[in-house]
Amino acid sequence: MLRLCLFLVFAGSLFPQTPADLILRNGKIVTLDPAQPEVHSIALRSGRIVAVGTAADVPGLIGPATRVIDLQGKLAIPGFIEGHGHFMAVGEAQMNLNLRTARNWDDIVALVAAAAKTAPPGAWIMGRGFHQSKWDKPPQPNVQGFPVHADLSNVSPNNPVWLEHASGHASMVNAAALKAAEINANTPNPPGGEILKDANGQPTGLLNERAQSLLNPAYQAYLSKRSPAEVEAADRRKVEFASRECLTNGITTFEDAGSSFGTVDLIKRMARDGQLDLRLWMMLNESNAKLAADIQSYRLQDFADHHLTVRAIKRISDGALGSRGAWMLKPYSDLPSSTGINTEKMETIRETAEIAMANGFQLCVHAIGDRANREVLNVYEAAFKAHPDKHDLRWRIEHAQHLDPADIPRFGQLGVIAAMQGIHCTSDAPFVILRLGEKRAAAGAYAWRSLLDSGAVVGNGTDAPVEEVNPIACYYASVTRKTKDGSLFYPKQCMTRMEALKSYTLSNAFAAFEEDQKGSLVNGKLADITVLSRDILAIPSDEIPATRIVYTIVGGKIAYQSK
Repeated sequence: MLRLCLFLVFAGSLFPQTPADLILRNGKIVTLDPAQPEVHSIALRSGRIVAVGTAADVPGLIGPATRVIDLQGKLAIPGFIEGHGHFMAVGEAQMNLNLRTARNWDDIVALVAAAAKTAPPGAWIMGRGFHQSKWDKPPQPNVQGFPVHADLSNVSPNNPVWLEHASGHASMVNAAALKAAEINANTPNPPGGEILKDANGQPTGLLNERAQSLLNPAYQAYLSKRSPAEVEAADRRKVEFASRECLTNGITTFEDAGSSFGTVDLIKRMARDGQLDLRLWMMLNESNAKLAADIQSYRLQDFADHHLTVRAIKRISDGALGSRGAWMLKPYSDLPSSTGINTEKMETIRETAEIAMANGFQLCVHAIGDRANREVLNVYEAAFKAHPDKHDLRWRIEHAQHLDPADIPRFGQLGVIAAMQGIHCTSDAPFVILRLGEKRAAAGAYAWRSLLDSGAVVGNGTDAPVEEVNPIACYYASVTRKTKDGSLFYPKQCMTRMEALKSYTLSNAFAAFEEDQKGSLVNGKLADITVLSRDILAIPSDEIPATRIVYTIVGGKIAYQSK
């Protein structure tokens, strides 16, 4: 007998005859639906939500094949949406040296030395994740705080070494890599990049921003020795590694911040063949010439049962703060000779804006420094004025980390989405004031509260693999702004817990034009749900980091279950 207290919203009729595939009950289910913000039961069928209820169970939907999970009071939320990350790089990072936990340059040299002992002569040794500003001691010798390549070259004389900065906006290489790339004292800085040199004019091994591209011909020549089948097999492993990492962390959709046509081709094949376990929304990162020629042939909307969408373009206007590549209005406090790097000419980005307008694509531009953000907002504003017939464009600024206070209201006024990363605030905090000075940091560093209060939509994410693809750590940073040493980084800019949850679910769905399908637990939407071991909306804040993922459900199927 149905309990009289049961209140359900069904697809179709009040008492559907077809049983659910999966039912979650006896939990705290936060829907982000204002009409029914919290329920205790939810039923899923054929990849969709078919009922949400306020009763302890849903007996009318239970059939012989229905799986029923007793949540035992655990918190279930809309599936986490990673709002900005680099999907293939997440997988690749697990195939290379992980430098994120290195305490100092000596640790990194030791890791490379161990790899060089087993690497075939000539094989490239790859790694990612170092950050000189987070080490427990500065490297000696150093130039602008970065190490020089001598120790790296000594332990790996026969193998080129390419180590990416945690931000992805700089790299450290050894002598073998410099030689392979033909980089020497006479090599000029490329547009939008810097070859850091010592007092004698010799390359130190640090390649900032677009100077990294100087390595590509030599590295691609090395990779070209592989067969096409070997190349595809390696790329498929990246997808598999990245998918597993995301699902383990409760992510049901990943918004990929820039991939090539070739990568989209691979992902499309895997999605078509049912080999993509989570959902991907992708930005195209190709030249304007290639976009103008082929962009419409790459447009995808809800392909393979909503597993793949491609309808955005990525551009990069500056670099990262940690490598002093962020483009600032005023010089860096710890390097007065520099205001950062404009990595892509604004005229090029204006051309991209016209391509986006003409083809109905979103434009998503990386901007970290206050100068970069202002310049991109100017491009957007001009494009909007030139096309008054275009509405609800939802163009985005990726990161929006350091803003001049005068530009904060412009996001809401223009309808520009701030696609931010909460974890960057607490991860970068140890060096932000060194780079910017206290006045600038206080006024506009990671200004979530100010942006939200001005009416802007703020998304959230990790920029993985810059940071671990861990929504819980990012959520904790968003609501506390507490650093590893326990200090609070301008806590007046914190989000509320519900705002932070929305930023990782419904706001990210909105930022991708997918709020009708994702981001809240509403009858008829995709059955994407994350179940957590703790109630991050209610427990003491310092207990949030200990929260674990219990279930990740994509399309009504359990894609990950904790052991």
